[in-house]
Amino acid sequence: MSKKALITGITGQDGAYLAKFLVEKDYQVYGAVRRSASLNLARLAALDVAEHVTFINYDANELSNIMRVLEQTQPDEIYNLAAQSFVQASFEQPLYTAQISGVGTMRLLEAMRTLKMQARFYQASTSEMFGHVRETPQTEMTPFYPRSPYGVAKLFAHWSVVNYREAFNMHASSGILFNHESPLRGMEFVTRKITSQLAKLACGDEGVLELGNLDAQRDWGYAPDYVKAMWLMMQQDQPDDYVIATGQTHSVRAFLEQAAKVMGFELVWEGEGLKERGLDRQSGRLLVKINPDFFRPAEVDILIGDASKATKKLGWQPEMSFEALVTCMAEADLKRAQEGARWF
Repeated sequence: MSKKALITGITGQDGAYLAKFLVEKDYQVYGAVRRSASLNLARLAALDVAEHVTFINYDANELSNIMRVLEQTQPDEIYNLAAQSFVQASFEQPLYTAQISGVGTMRLLEAMRTLKMQARFYQASTSEMFGHVRETPQTEMTPFYPRSPYGVAKLFAHWSVVNYREAFNMHASSGILFNHESPLRGMEFVTRKITSQLAKLACGDEGVLELGNLDAQRDWGYAPDYVKAMWLMMQQDQPDDYVIATGQTHSVRAFLEQAAKVMGFELVWEGEGLKERGLDRQSGRLLVKINPDFFRPAEVDILIGDASKATKKLGWQPEMSFEALVTCMAEADLKRAQEGARWF
């Protein structure tokens, strides 16, 4: 008999790739979604998996609803991916972020405890919990120092998982995932902002790409590689927490330059600080300028993870390189711009 999995946040990038991964392993997949007038299934449809998912209304703020969902689905594995996951927006909506990304996780764990469920639980933790990093690279033992309401909320959720695991003997694990991208990434994230807007510029748009801190450095991986790590955690006899990362770091500037190259541009830079501008070498066209509105109130300058524990215990390692990741995202958005296809 096939296993049953419940995925919160299934309409997002990770939820869609995870659903595809589990369906291919013959899971019966339930997708927990917020009740709304229109359900955005674009990512799931793009992966040809939407018709294989059973959707169920879910409210992370309502304990009674969560309990009903668990009773109706009786999952073997629960993947909690639901969150307000845009860091910049968390500064504008800190209380909402805390409720959804933080307390929402505890509600789900408490519902499981109350119902005495034996399901295995995965929590989507984040490298943003490290924030103002205490050591480089970051491991499972690195002290946390979040620099955003999003990071703070996720840290509350992360420690809730640890507490429920230790206090109530629950099979609850957290994946401390570093940045992971794909052609299905949301448009609000800097990687998709870069590839989608450069694609439009390459196809004749006369605008300019406006960005914030070009020198922020991140450990960027490929989302499908990372959802495999989530599943591997659920297959272990003992629950635990794992850093999932590539162990390499690149700047926003490096991502931008690689994406521009795919679009047929060669970026050259002039000016300094807020007056720095990026131009196409051949045409002299202005492509990039700095907008101070896109700087965070408290910046996270560098993140780089050490996934050696996951490699040793889970047998996991990333498969796609940084250059291949940027290229696949840039090519996908260039094709969308050329064909007038739907943007995720």
